[in-house]
Amino acid sequence: MSPIYNFCAGPAMLPQAVMQKAQKELLDWNGLGTSVMEVSHRSKEFIALTEQAESDLRSLMHIPANYHVLFMHGGGRGQFSAVANNLLGAGGRALYLVDGSWSSAAVTEAKKLAGENNIDTINIIDPSTGKNKVELPDLFKIDKDYRYVHYCPNETVDGIEIFEPLSSPWPVIADMSSNILSRKIDVSQFGLIYAGAQKNIGPSGLSIVIVREDLLSLPNLPQSSIMDYKLAVKHGSMFNTPPTFAWYLAAEVFRWLKEMGGVESLQELNAKKAALLYECIDGSDFYTSGVAVENRSRMNVTFQLVNSELDAEFLEQAKQAGLVALKGHRSVGGMRASLYNAMPIEGVKALVSFMRNFATNHA
Repeated sequence: MSPIYNFCAGPAMLPQAVMQKAQKELLDWNGLGTSVMEVSHRSKEFIALTEQAESDLRSLMHIPANYHVLFMHGGGRGQFSAVANNLLGAGGRALYLVDGSWSSAAVTEAKKLAGENNIDTINIIDPSTGKNKVELPDLFKIDKDYRYVHYCPNETVDGIEIFEPLSSPWPVIADMSSNILSRKIDVSQFGLIYAGAQKNIGPSGLSIVIVREDLLSLPNLPQSSIMDYKLAVKHGSMFNTPPTFAWYLAAEVFRWLKEMGGVESLQELNAKKAALLYECIDGSDFYTSGVAVENRSRMNVTFQLVNSELDAEFLEQAKQAGLVALKGHRSVGGMRASLYNAMPIEGVKALVSFMRNFATNHA
């Protein structure tokens, strides 16, 4: 049977080795004769799993000791609300940088909780270029005081990624749902990092929060206990029953990443995968990219067929070739190939070969 390469933006493909191990252990995990989904989250066996998962993630990302690592509910959207609830007390103000759909959605949730007048926004896409180019502002020139500044360094819908660090006089909050663990970052440059798991970590329903200790002393808004960072720290991410199977799969993905050589090795591989696909797009007058070269995402490559009337045929033939989930987000159209850590370079090579053949056949 020919391999199927899944380019879905999320829930995304998981490493084959992880899925095979999960399949093998589904009915008998850790020699207990039961599934990991059936054991108590407070059992010594599961506690050992959670401790190893945190240790592996800290090692992979070089997380400093003054940061807490939380495994929480709700995915990325849940953290849109949790960030504002935990860090914006009465009268607190926050600045949101907007470079695409998800950063804009974070603004909407923050305004619901903190109020319209407590959230300021800066559009960091320069529309005059027509190429989705990011223009980061000089935040040190802003004559206001904020509890934090929030941004999304990789926008999955628009295929935009910010590679340069964000310099700020206030704590930086980053939604890294779609590029966490894909390249090296300096965690100490951030006050808080959060990520929905369903792209580079595991299945949907789990979110990772990496928060600096001092931010937990900020005044907060009334909120649900299960999204309270202080309670999550106090109870080891187990104030209530956590998504145990998702946590188990995340732990296995972290183990796989270490076996692959860690984030440094994956960064090199991800750069090669993205380069292959962008070279194919740029080397043809059949395809086009609307993103400035310096802001092209390595995780979510968006592109269009010059003749959009061929979109449906492209997608159907790609599916027949084992290349699935290439349709762009409904809000922007076109195509999108998500190249998360689990996507092997063979999948990208197969896509490039198909794209070249399709273009030749429709010349």
